[in-house]
Amino acid sequence: MPLLTDQNKQQVQKILQQLANPVTIHYFTQEFECEPCQIAHELLKEVTALSEKLTLKVYEFKNEHEVAQRLGVDKIPAIVLEGQRVYGIRFFGVPAGYEFGAFLEDLVDVSRGTTQLSAETQTLLNTLIKPIHIQVFVTPTCPYCPAAVRMAHKMALYSDKIKADMVSALEFPYLADKYDVYGVPKTVVNDGEVMFEGALPEREFVAQVLRAA
Repeated sequence: MPLLTDQNKQQVQKILQQLANPVTIHYFTQEFECEPCQIAHELLKEVTALSEKLTLKVYEFKNEHEVAQRLGVDKIPAIVLEGQRVYGIRFFGVPAGYEFGAFLEDLVDVSRGTTQLSAETQTLLNTLIKPIHIQVFVTPTCPYCPAAVRMAHKMALYSDKIKADMVSALEFPYLADKYDVYGVPKTVVNDGEVMFEGALPEREFVAQVLRAA
């Protein structure tokens, strides 16, 4: 049964018309798909069918160790976006609910290879030496979560020193427990060196993340 209605497809297609260059969606699942994996897989198939500039590559997580390791995938379902290069933009869990909009916006940014960040943010990111890993924990019904995910992904697109993940708190409860995720969005930097809650404005979000640098 399709996940996107005809009206949804028209709206998505309108957004995908903004794609400037081809984007490859790397999707990691397993042979006997769990329910979230099935949903994510179907959603990606329906989205990629709406634009000739999108290509979906599907991997069996247990059998594709080298690819998974290269793309930083250690759990499923997982989505990695690649444009002119792999930008370290990843989704762990289904990009459903409010996160679907963030996923579509990421596709557009990756296709362009650029994103909107202030000159101040760009200057700060240019000074990075130490790698930074950002995990943004979300739930599909959280209206504030996409802003945090988008901010993290914009930083990852701009700087090759940054990897940024959307992580579904519902699908990975062991990680939510590990980082004491009681409210979302919660952002975890470098395995807990820095943690903060809320969809902060760009300047504050960047300042918090760079505390780990």
